[in-house]
Amino acid sequence: MNGADVRFYTSILMRRSPYLAAITAAVLAIAVAVAFVLPPVYRASAKILVEAPQIPADLARSTVAIQAVQQLQIIRQEITTRNDLLKLADKLEIYAPSKEPPADEDIVNDMRSRITFEEIVLGAPDGGPAASVFSVAFAAAEPVLAAEVANELVDLILFKQQQQRTGRAAETVQFFNQEVARLGLDLNLIEAEILKFKNENSDTLPDSLEFRRNQQTSRQERLISLEREESDLLGKRSSLAESYALTGQLPEGEAATPEQQMLLQLNRALADQLAIFSETSPNILALRRRITSLQETLQGRQAQEAQPSSKKKRHSTFDLQVSYIDERLRAIARERAAITESIGALTKSITATPASETVLNSFERNRANLQTQYNTAIARRAEALMGEKIDKRSDGGRFSILERATPPESPETPKRFRIALMGAVGGVGLAVAFVALLEFLNGTIRRPVELASMLGQKPIATIPYISTAEENRFAIKRTLAAVLPAAAVPALLTAIHYLYLPLSVMAQSAFGWLAAMG
Repeated sequence: MNGADVRFYTSILMRRSPYLAAITAAVLAIAVAVAFVLPPVYRASAKILVEAPQIPADLARSTVAIQAVQQLQIIRQEITTRNDLLKLADKLEIYAPSKEPPADEDIVNDMRSRITFEEIVLGAPDGGPAASVFSVAFAAAEPVLAAEVANELVDLILFKQQQQRTGRAAETVQFFNQEVARLGLDLNLIEAEILKFKNENSDTLPDSLEFRRNQQTSRQERLISLEREESDLLGKRSSLAESYALTGQLPEGEAATPEQQMLLQLNRALADQLAIFSETSPNILALRRRITSLQETLQGRQAQEAQPSSKKKRHSTFDLQVSYIDERLRAIARERAAITESIGALTKSITATPASETVLNSFERNRANLQTQYNTAIARRAEALMGEKIDKRSDGGRFSILERATPPESPETPKRFRIALMGAVGGVGLAVAFVALLEFLNGTIRRPVELASMLGQKPIATIPYISTAEENRFAIKRTLAAVLPAAAVPALLTAIHYLYLPLSVMAQSAFGWLAAMG
């Protein structure tokens, strides 16, 4: 591009400057109007500090197992539900100035669009659990209202967090209390059943099985001993009867009475003791006294008995021995019957012991399972009580207000100066595009290059258009008339921008004074 081209394009811009100025001024005016028509939006924010658990989890656990950040996210969803948002809007009268009350759905959607949450994670310097800061902001047309709503949201979050923790801890403790009571009742019932079963089946319990087996063995041995004694007595009786029938006399050396048998046993014991002890031994002297006493008793009994004839004496002795043997045989029969019955009862109880043991093992197994569950419930209840104390003290994950919301001094939106500046830039761009379009559609020849292109030959010389002095003055006036308004708009915009804040403050003060007077 040479100097001629620059002068050509500059002349085009100068010639089209009214269009440039008009379009730029129009777009800029529209942008300024839009910037000042848009209502101000104030955003107030409060900060919540979410701290990590104060007590290590390996020492004591909180009832609420979720992390504090996750809990805050859950609470965030809760407070943005339909009912909570409608209650909040009604409590603070957010939509009271409206001439027509909006519908509930519109209120809920508008409230959700105004509320914003932001999280800032703070790392722990010692490598411990990190803390987080949540910013809760609300946008409103009035700065005081924005701050009130933001603070109300923060208070609601803290209330729900404490309510959630303490409520869940109380529910957990109540659940384990019910479990402990239920398992304790089940234990009492099954122990009562075990006691009843043991009382009803005391003869077949496995605990006494060894004792009953020993009893059975001893009774069997006693039964064998009785059978042997019975056999001996029967043989002795038969021998006595046979000897008395053949000779009419009793066998010598036979003891007719129990006293005589006792005397024989004492004499044998004396003989055995003399082989060990001396004559002056206390055992020997005691045996001799008993033998002497028994001999005197027998001699006295024999002296009292009448002695009409020797045959009658022998007959009386025979009858006495036979009577003693018969009496002993009857006693053996009775004892054998009792032992046999006892052995049968013991055998029956021993046979029934496995069935009783199976039932008792089932009871014991159920009791052991219930006891394990009961002990576990007791331990869990203790943990729940400890967790409830932790949650009541907020040591399991504390939420605290780091900074409450204050009414903002300036609105967040609209950015009036930025909107006006963007309007100015857009107007210039639109004006340049319009001028370029006009030049593109213009087919007249205005440069030697265009003439040479059309003729196919380079002209010898070109005579430019010579304007008169009147035409030059008119062109200057037209340019100034288009440029001066376009240059005045940015200056006016800048002045309004710097004067807007004091004027708004004065207007608010005036409205407040009028409201107080009214």
